Amino acid sequence: MNLQHLFAGTGERTVHYALSGAGGGFARTLLAQTLRVDRLAPAVLCDRDVDRLRGMLVELGYEDGRLRVCADADEVARAVEEGSVALVADGALLTAAPWDILVEATGSPADGYAMARAALTGGRHVAMVSKEVDSVAGLHLADLARDNGVVYTTADGDQPANLIALVTWAELLGLDIVAIGKSSEYDLVFDPATGSVTQLDTTVPAPELAGLLALGSDVRATLAARAAAVTALPTGATADYCEMAVVATNTGFRPDTERLHYPVARIAELADVYALREDGGLLHRTGAVDVFSALRLPDEASFAGGVFVVVRTGDPVTWETLRGKGHVVSRDGRYAAIYLPYHLMGVETPVSLLSAVLHGRPSGGTDPRAHAVLAGRARRDLPAGTVLEMGGHHHDVTGVQAVLLRDEDTPSDTAPLYLAAHATLGRDVRAGDLITLGDLADADTELLHAWTSGRASRTTHSPVPHASR
Repeated sequence: MNLQHLFAGTGERTVHYALSGAGGGFARTLLAQTLRVDRLAPAVLCDRDVDRLRGMLVELGYEDGRLRVCADADEVARAVEEGSVALVADGALLTAAPWDILVEATGSPADGYAMARAALTGGRHVAMVSKEVDSVAGLHLADLARDNGVVYTTADGDQPANLIALVTWAELLGLDIVAIGKSSEYDLVFDPATGSVTQLDTTVPAPELAGLLALGSDVRATLAARAAAVTALPTGATADYCEMAVVATNTGFRPDTERLHYPVARIAELADVYALREDGGLLHRTGAVDVFSALRLPDEASFAGGVFVVVRTGDPVTWETLRGKGHVVSRDGRYAAIYLPYHLMGVETPVSLLSAVLHGRPSGGTDPRAHAVLAGRARRDLPAGTVLEMGGHHHDVTGVQAVLLRDEDTPSDTAPLYLAAHATLGRDVRAGDLITLGDLADADTELLHAWTSGRASRTTHSPVPHASR
């Protein structure tokens, strides 16, 4: 979609947005790209460190004289009316001036939900970047958007929206989709010269990989051997599970296993890896959402957090023709992988903002449903009184392993992971047990209401009864 198409029939209107978590990495990429997009402009930016935010904006090229730090609603309204960008530390001040759409990027479940709810109930659109918020409150926020005649959408440039768009495209074409997913955040880069593998800034010896670069006749055996070779490196970021929960909600694709498969795979192997087990692949059933760890050599291109769909091929002549053009087709010709090997964060997000405001169209799914639950299992015995702190780059929850459950397999009192975040346990939880709503002594009441309300209106399956401990 080009910009001329987006602007067709919209006159000379400029889309103004508010942005929470405006000092973060995603926010920076959006703010940088905004300077290059005509008729898109920030109005109110919220971050706890407004001085740092202001410095970043000046560094990006925003005019310092048009950046106004505001302490109350009157100052915000006056700054925006005069054509300045209001900078605030308090999210409650976001709605003090007019704008069209909120980009919520705090990553904070409670704060992000409060800001998104205020925007939607005030008749303003929301582009949700905080997957932590969406995994708990997304269904309820979708209801609020519908009731208030506005758009609630994922944001282009983030993996959930990119994957949802790829799935929508594939479904439109009538492709028979078997599995969908993304790569983990960081590639596994194997150097044959040293026999080591590097993930981001960590390098470990893995000489066994030299003999495992080809998939071999037994796909699952090769994948198991690769996994054993890289056990020194972490697998399965909490953020991956959270993003796939958002995708499941918006597509109906669900996990094949609660910890996801995380195969160590090369891009050219995806069609063989994500085949059904009876055809030599990993999958127990079709309709799976999953994550893989991209294995590559130092001089090969990165998957860079890209997304993929794996489809049944149908006509063999068509797909052999496509194999000849470089497309990824399984060795037996039954499956093919179609992929976008990138996500560009806020660089792509203007498409979501313009589509939502000018055309009333979401970038993500149009009818989210409770297809899966992002939950947590205790990694160890957790005594009553434990505070389940959320922190780190991937927003891990202390002592808890993220899992993605199929909705129909989820006990009815299971707590969503990011409702449990920052809550205190009111009773002991044994290692391996799911964290339940009854375990939480002080869950955020607004988030809890959003979770229960959203599931009540958009559940597609009856959850299994909770088994007593």
